[in-house]
Amino acid sequence: MLCTRLTNARFLTMDPDHPVACDLGIWRGRIVGLDEAVTSLPAREVIDLQGATVLPGFIDAHVHLAWTGLQENTPSIAGRTRIDDVLAVVAEAVAASPPGAWVSLAGYDQRALGRHLTAAELDRVARGRKIYLLHDSGHGCVVNSAVLDRLPAHVPHENGFLAEGAMGAARALRLPYSQQELAEAIGRAAGTCLSEGVTACAEAGIGGTLFGHSPVELGAYQRAREEGLLPLRVQLMVSADRLNPVAAHASDDIPRALDLGLRTGFGDDRLSVGALKIYTDGGMMARTAALGEPYEGLDHAGQLQDDPDALADTIVAGHLAGWQLAVHAIGDRAADLALDGLERAQRLRPRPAARHRIEHAGLIRPDQLPRFARLGVTAVVQPTFLHSFGDDYATIMGEKRAPWLYRGRGFLDHGIPLVGSSDRPVTDGSPLRAVQFMVERASRSGRPIGPDEAVTVAEALHAYTVAGARACHWEDTVGSLTPGKRADLVVLGDDPHRVDSARIADIEVVTTYVDGLETGRAA
Repeated sequence: MLCTRLTNARFLTMDPDHPVACDLGIWRGRIVGLDEAVTSLPAREVIDLQGATVLPGFIDAHVHLAWTGLQENTPSIAGRTRIDDVLAVVAEAVAASPPGAWVSLAGYDQRALGRHLTAAELDRVARGRKIYLLHDSGHGCVVNSAVLDRLPAHVPHENGFLAEGAMGAARALRLPYSQQELAEAIGRAAGTCLSEGVTACAEAGIGGTLFGHSPVELGAYQRAREEGLLPLRVQLMVSADRLNPVAAHASDDIPRALDLGLRTGFGDDRLSVGALKIYTDGGMMARTAALGEPYEGLDHAGQLQDDPDALADTIVAGHLAGWQLAVHAIGDRAADLALDGLERAQRLRPRPAARHRIEHAGLIRPDQLPRFARLGVTAVVQPTFLHSFGDDYATIMGEKRAPWLYRGRGFLDHGIPLVGSSDRPVTDGSPLRAVQFMVERASRSGRPIGPDEAVTVAEALHAYTVAGARACHWEDTVGSLTPGKRADLVVLGDDPHRVDSARIADIEVVTTYVDGLETGRAA
């Protein structure tokens, strides 16, 4: 007897052996069969989906759950375009905090104001508090003098704006958050993911200087799971700055590792350790992504996170220690460094099945595509960046480089695995929004950005299901509606293949199932 049979639906399985089905059977959290294999079997529960479209649950291969959940409870200055209006919001947050406290605010983006805020301006409303405004990109912040006075003298800043490592130094003064605080934030973010059809995700870097929230952050995810706050699958990337030199046996050739030698693959099907996250550059929003040529209208080309040789050594050390690598590289200069490091690592110790990833791959030149393919590197992109920020990104890249932004077709035509993700909370996390952009390649204003990089609806959905599973080494358990795999699926109000492409983002997510259990219907 089946536990559950789902019927009267259009199941788009993403499995070429049985691409479309009408019935799906579930037993103990797994798919046991499709159509005639289950239609006549008795079931404890038969659910009529009333003609809905069903897909494998979406896999978001690059998210920041703790940051997302914390931001949901943080005062925000988003949408303010006048300095005085921003300071008024800061003043409200200050009034609601105890004397001497840290006051954190979200939603900061200098582009909305036309320039960066300054420490002196924040001082006018600080009343003795330590003010920290996080840039929407996560790659910078603005702080007031009370924070600057606590930083080491060598930390660079521009009138209170700190980028990359300097931002990390300011974060270190505020951290850590408690495990309970983080577990609750993770739970809030997980609920948002489920509401958008995401049933599995990869947390893009815990415990590190840039995006970490605690040196024991992994424990917060374990606590979230134990307390029932983690209703979806999560794979944790570990920040590379958590690696320590180790005196392993000479024959192991492992120069750096986590304590106890923990690496990719530890855990189970609900919570596990995934890739090692290595940051090579910053972000385009903060103008710190490392480019081969300067930004249009600016006299600089971004920055690397460290000395190039040191970054390459970290890539090699992670590879030798047995990790899958997820190398953050947004600009083309950073991608060159990442590819050089990965090539050197594979030459020293070939690991064809490592499935190393480049996260973002925001600006990739035509000559870099064959190197991706030759090295077997996966491109994990965030298509919605160009929907949300595409007008700005296309302008700062210029006419020649704009078509190279967050590619789709170029990767696929070179045989490079293309994986979709959101980088939430940097922008809209909806996979359906991203699928629409991948097909249309149009910014929020309607501006076409690299239209030759458009992919089909089927290819875009593949990037958020089958390809996402493979990137996380989950292909044997999720990513398609195949007998034997976990019954993770999303029920949609319409078929993305059959609606006008302009309507894909607006398709209703009716409900999601994880391990065959319904997680809640949309309101």
